[in-house]
Amino acid sequence: MLRKFGIIAVLSLLVTALAAVPALAVTNFDNAPQGAHYRQGFAEPVCTFGADGLTVNCTGTQIAGVGNTNATQTLAVTSTFTGTCSNPAGANNPNNPIEPFTEAETTTTSNQLLPNRNGTLVVPAISATATSSEEFLATFECPNPQWEATVASTDVSFLYTLTFAGETAPAISITG
Repeated sequence: MLRKFGIIAVLSLLVTALAAVPALAVTNFDNAPQGAHYRQGFAEPVCTFGADGLTVNCTGTQIAGVGNTNATQTLAVTSTFTGTCSNPAGANNPNNPIEPFTEAETTTTSNQLLPNRNGTLVVPAISATATSSEEFLATFECPNPQWEATVASTDVSFLYTLTFAGETAPAISITG
């Protein structure tokens, strides 16, 4: 009996570890002014989900060697809702149509950043909160106004970018 409990506990931890997918971060200073680098003591920002599972918090950093080049910092958090619209006329009704849906809503926070007089870009911490299932259901309408919407699952993802003026691709990109 104790052995079964141990196996179940290990499998539970394994499933939890696999479900906690880390964010993918990429810094490419080829998409920045020549000489750009993380200032000593600073590193690539780190983005994590808050305890509510909807809020994404990204740490700040400092990038030296950017001269007078401005940048745009953006954090977009997307909730993807999957569910159904159904006729509430009764579960046993054979004419109870079910209309599946997948809808996404994105919340974006953005900052225009100016380097200081020493050519260092101070990148602040940034956060954004995704739309909750309750907020989504308050505004979502099924194709038939008499139908009821039900959210079966919600997936929250994010994209953090830092793009320098004049560049077409971000110098920093973090997805999760």
